Amino acid sequence: MQKGRNNQKYDTTKHLSDSQNFITDRRLIRRIIGLAGIGADDTVLEIGTGKGHLTERLCEQAGSVCSIEIDRKLYEHARERLAQYSNLSLIHGDFLEYRLPQKGGYKVFANIPFFITTQIVEKLTQVSYMPADIWLVMEKGAAKRFMGVPKETGRSLLLKVNWDMKIAYHFRRDDFHPAPSVDAVLVHFSRKDVPDLSRKECGEFRKFVEHSLKYGLCGGRGLLTRRQVSAALKRAGLPHAHEDGVTLYIQWLCLFRCYQQCCGPQRSGSRQDPCRN
Repeated sequence: MQKGRNNQKYDTTKHLSDSQNFITDRRLIRRIIGLAGIGADDTVLEIGTGKGHLTERLCEQAGSVCSIEIDRKLYEHARERLAQYSNLSLIHGDFLEYRLPQKGGYKVFANIPFFITTQIVEKLTQVSYMPADIWLVMEKGAAKRFMGVPKETGRSLLLKVNWDMKIAYHFRRDDFHPAPSVDAVLVHFSRKDVPDLSRKECGEFRKFVEHSLKYGLCGGRGLLTRRQVSAALKRAGLPHAHEDGVTLYIQWLCLFRCYQQCCGPQRSGSRQDPCRN
């Protein structure tokens, strides 16, 4: 059971029949797993064993694989099919309740249930010991929102503090059985060696983003003046932030730094321009 909106619990298994879209073509599986560069030194976590097609190839490529399947029938089928692989740990359970490894460096590769995409991404990217790389097959629209396309959201901005994201592969609908009703892509989340902000700064950045998305970056109830915005971006060699909301992550980061210097909690009430000599 998982919590949905308003903290109401729902049964994850009730939605599985609407979210089981399997990839079975061996050539396609070799191709997409090949994009991840998985090798004998890698530990890989798979979310949703399904019928075991992806799992089988992962076991052939990786040093060790841990695959979690919530559906009892699929789990039993996969356990029989994949019994020969000594490097596989197959778990019957709900990934959203699974305790992630207590050390980083592992990789994630999975064709996930689309209806819990947000919960899966949040769990993987907000844990203390984050994976080094995450490769997820997901709905194209969700992927674009995580990446901040066509414009940044609160979620995409916070993700980019720790992660670089790109679409690595575009699927055809008939690549799946049964075919989904939406377009799907393979998204690569690559963890940054050095986060753009410290853990403490992330909390401040979240508040800055939430306030600015609600009230605007400057003017009125904005946290910066128009002059501060213009001067900060000019000094950083960045284009001016757009009023239509199409402001890039790097611009948001620059303006947050400006806010820290002149208007942050440590200098509450100050509206001085940090870019002025």
